[in-house]
Amino acid sequence: MIPSENRSYFSASCSPPRSVLCVGAAVLDTLFRVRSLPTGQGKILPYDMLQVAEGMASSAAFAVARLGGNASLWGAVGDDATGVRIIADLGNSGIDTSGMVRVAGARSAVSTILVDDQGERLIVPFYDVALHETVKPVTKQDVSAFDAVLVDVRWPKLALRTLLAAGEAGKPAILDGDVAGDGVIEMLAPAASHIVFSQPAAQRLTGTAEPAKAVGLLKRKFEHAFISVTSGENGSFWFDDRAGEVFHLTAPIVRAVDTLAAGDIFHGAFALAIAEGAPIAETMRFSSMAAALKCQVFGGRIGAPSRAEVCDALRGWDAPATKMRDR
Repeated sequence: MIPSENRSYFSASCSPPRSVLCVGAAVLDTLFRVRSLPTGQGKILPYDMLQVAEGMASSAAFAVARLGGNASLWGAVGDDATGVRIIADLGNSGIDTSGMVRVAGARSAVSTILVDDQGERLIVPFYDVALHETVKPVTKQDVSAFDAVLVDVRWPKLALRTLLAAGEAGKPAILDGDVAGDGVIEMLAPAASHIVFSQPAAQRLTGTAEPAKAVGLLKRKFEHAFISVTSGENGSFWFDDRAGEVFHLTAPIVRAVDTLAAGDIFHGAFALAIAEGAPIAETMRFSSMAAALKCQVFGGRIGAPSRAEVCDALRGWDAPATKMRDR
């Protein structure tokens, strides 16, 4: 068991703030609140709606900014009004969007999302394949100003170049291991220093629905990297390299209003904590609490908590990380 004794570790932002580069999805989401998700054809009437620019990397970048870090985003939008709105929305949210690309002739990514009264969601995304056809070169000089990089799976070629450049520059190279096309994870993982898988992605790669077992299997597959699997209300699991064991941290108990972007907020918090040099057990606690607090707010990434909110919540959360008997 790893005790939760460093509860004040994140009580103040690092000075100077650490910088995190996020690479990947930038989408205009239209969120509808409904009483329950549809089970068949017909018409469903929402009782609330919101439009917000987000996506895995974008939401993670917002979390970094909310938690006191400097966030930069590399992603692609089309040369349309939606692209203008996405970049403006993210820029106004405290994210450096100077590295964003506008692709001539492409349509910006959009998504329609239904969120029910239990906080669960149904997502219908659209990505124009033309958005990610062209990939710029990335050198270690390009990433040298950042303290960590975090990539998602939506722009695999750029993600790979960024991970490799981060490795050359000696920076943490973090992969958001979400469900992706065939071969994408296998292409990106060897270049990553840290991989945080979603439970569905871990199950797809290992064939097991047991997160602790999946962690062990994934660690054998990607021995060079830190391995973790997040499993929503079931908490997070990771392989502790010093102990040589799988550990589990229960999820904070909250009333879930909207789980959209919770995993992305986890990844953003994780990347910032790694950039700040936090111990891994405290990094997992910090990330878990940030994701849990987000779930209490409707609006996708808009619900990302501030650093003060996370630290206040951590002071009242005593859950220790426990060693799993069977990995």
